Amino acid sequence: MLERLEEIERRYAELNERLSQPEVARNAAEFRKLAREAGDLKETVETTARYREVLVRRDEARQIVADGGDEELLELARAELETLDPEVETLTQALKLLLVPRDPNDARNAIVEIRAGAGGDEAGLFAADLYRMYDRYAERRRWAIEPLSSSTNPAGGFKEAVLLVSGAGAFGRLKFESGVHRVQRVPKTEASGRIHTSAASVAVLPEAEEVDVHIDPEDLEIDVFRSGGPGGQSVNTTDSAVRVTHRPTGLVVSCQDEKSQLKNKTKALKVLRARLQELRKAEQEAELSRERRQQIGSGDRSDKIRTYNFPQGRVTDHRVKLSLYQLEEVLDGGIDAFVEELISAEQQRVLAAGPAPG
Repeated sequence: MLERLEEIERRYAELNERLSQPEVARNAAEFRKLAREAGDLKETVETTARYREVLVRRDEARQIVADGGDEELLELARAELETLDPEVETLTQALKLLLVPRDPNDARNAIVEIRAGAGGDEAGLFAADLYRMYDRYAERRRWAIEPLSSSTNPAGGFKEAVLLVSGAGAFGRLKFESGVHRVQRVPKTEASGRIHTSAASVAVLPEAEEVDVHIDPEDLEIDVFRSGGPGGQSVNTTDSAVRVTHRPTGLVVSCQDEKSQLKNKTKALKVLRARLQELRKAEQEAELSRERRQQIGSGDRSDKIRTYNFPQGRVTDHRVKLSLYQLEEVLDGGIDAFVEELISAEQQRVLAAGPAPG
């Protein structure tokens, strides 16, 4: 473990030296990439420094006890060992977790796609509830949200909504939301009071930068059309909506939220870039073992990952068997308990698979 920690310390020092170089500072994309990597290593480097400091103090206290002598000094050394020994153990476990291989995309912004599933208008209303849940969660963590595209149903819910969540570690925490979310409640339109089950799917993608995914303009087919939807002087009067088709893959992205055609095109390309990166990742993961593809947090969209039961006021995450009877709190953005449990489960799975590198 110490050998691996030394490698990380050397890499961290190298990154900070490069970040101080004027030519790197002038290259925004390169600077962001290096700064993100340095940020990922910072906690490990700081914890390692604390670990070494505590080890030195513990060795000094042990030496005092071994040498004997002044009783008052011995008592102080024994008292210090009572606190240092547990701290060494705590720091050792913390470093093991920090050495767990991380998704290199964890520090990135996240593109969250919410789509109504089975359940008609009620599914669309539930999709809107999920949108608000992530909006409130982002607000709690001081992240920014930018709507990228959306389409509504007659009941006022979403057929589909795509948003960009910007903030440190956004993808690393939101990626566990990928999957099918199920709701059990009595719809407002249900006269008999019968409970309905509806669903909405969530896909969370890391925001891809231009340096990650190159898109050849020759591969794109771009169409413009008039925006649809209620209100607004420019809606249905100007060709501001944009549809981008990526010919090699057949991926299609439409955006009509902005009055500006250029802004809609920029947003559509942002979503397309993220989907292309996800497609590349899926192709790579298809070559991995079945066991690895089934890991917690893999984002398999066919899985029903969570149920929101309104009659019981309960939310259950089926992956970690965690139920909270705080439905209103969860829908108001209080999902950290689930996120922390899922992160912990993933870390423990990796630790159980073998010792940390180095």
